[in-house]
Amino acid sequence: MKVQSKYLGEVEVSDDRIIHFESGLPAFEDKKQFVILPFGDEAPFFILQSIDEVEIAFVIVNPFDFFNEYQVKLPDSTIEMLEIEKEEDVAIFAMLTVQEPFANTTANLQAPVVINAKKQKGKQVVLSDSGYKTKHQLMPVTASSSQEGR
Repeated sequence: MKVQSKYLGEVEVSDDRIIHFESGLPAFEDKKQFVILPFGDEAPFFILQSIDEVEIAFVIVNPFDFFNEYQVKLPDSTIEMLEIEKEEDVAIFAMLTVQEPFANTTANLQAPVVINAKKQKGKQVVLSDSGYKTKHQLMPVTASSSQEGR
């Protein structure tokens, strides 16, 4: 099927790549189908694009690529809802708030997007007791300068 995307224009997406969010996303509860599109060939960034509405798209990353100590403990209710059987089937992404300049971009580690890649089911999970916040600086951990002084 052809999908209109906010950042990439029209893209061809096979039906098996569509991820179903039973409860939608917070503030977008009526949008239940998304697809993950690569944002460039080798960049670590992806787009979580709504199938239904072109303007609903989020820049996401694999948080483990940027935050080495990041840990997620999924509630049993999420494991059941997403029908997760094996850890290897789970993909976790963090939504970004892209800022100008890009160095000020933040990642929401408190509410990761959890996807059962085997079943193509997803949910944004709020980890309210985790100690993580909605705005963690993305660049300090990736910049070589962050390693200085350690």
